[in-house]
Amino acid sequence: MAKGMREVKRQIKSVQNTKQITKAMEMVAASRLRRAQAAAEASRPYTDKLKEVVSSIAAGSKGLKHPMLQSREVKKTGYLVVTSDRGLAGGYNANVLRRVMQEIKENHKSPSEYVIFVIGRRGRDYFRQRNISVAEEVTGVPDTPRFADIKEIAAAAVKSFENGSCDKLCLVYSRFINAITQEPMIKQLLPMEVMSEAVVTADYEYEPSAEGVLEVLLPKYAETLIYSAVLEGKASEFGARMTAMNSATKNATKMIGSLTLVYNRARQAAITQEISEIVAGANAQS
Repeated sequence: MAKGMREVKRQIKSVQNTKQITKAMEMVAASRLRRAQAAAEASRPYTDKLKEVVSSIAAGSKGLKHPMLQSREVKKTGYLVVTSDRGLAGGYNANVLRRVMQEIKENHKSPSEYVIFVIGRRGRDYFRQRNISVAEEVTGVPDTPRFADIKEIAAAAVKSFENGSCDKLCLVYSRFINAITQEPMIKQLLPMEVMSEAVVTADYEYEPSAEGVLEVLLPKYAETLIYSAVLEGKASEFGARMTAMNSATKNATKMIGSLTLVYNRARQAAITQEISEIVAGANAQS
């Protein structure tokens, strides 16, 4: 009985230590979430306006042709997948990776029909374990990412479309809605879909030309969209981690309560047994 009580007491101590860790991780995630959420929400108006400007130029320039606007027969699709470097974030990474694998299974018959670019150690390891080749990877993205941190892979992904290595480029990431809800998304990045509602309200003259302006704007637009997805991913990661650690802390509290009850019952039983033995010994002597 004493051995069992010691084991239960050891379990209680272990769960208490785990609870301290999960509570600390929840508080850290909550602190980082505020900054990440602010950055993600601030990037949305910028990307929306940039798309509006590019669409306006494209819609207002009749006969304008640019490789990033031209659809072609899709023989190979590129997927830029945004994940995290660390786990313990609930279903954040699993949902994004499940979404891209579902897309691959539904639309491709062989690995030659797609190419993977990945941001985050979790995504990289996931594809490696399944023997899926990764064309470019970036790991170690800081909690407050700068564009310079993902510029190389963003440029490589855009370049793969420009040089014809892939005929369509899609962005796979988790859109931040709130701390509890994150939505895994697949968005077509290239060729850019010009907004049909784009209305040209004035005539503009471009220097050197509309084609020249788009030549500069379109790659920047695509790279900005990738950066915005990374910001959304960071906010989603911290939101998912905060929620997961909160649930873990609550579960630890319940487990401690259950184990404490078991310990107290065992202790009470041990005391009762000792009293019974003392009474039996006293009766035997009388």
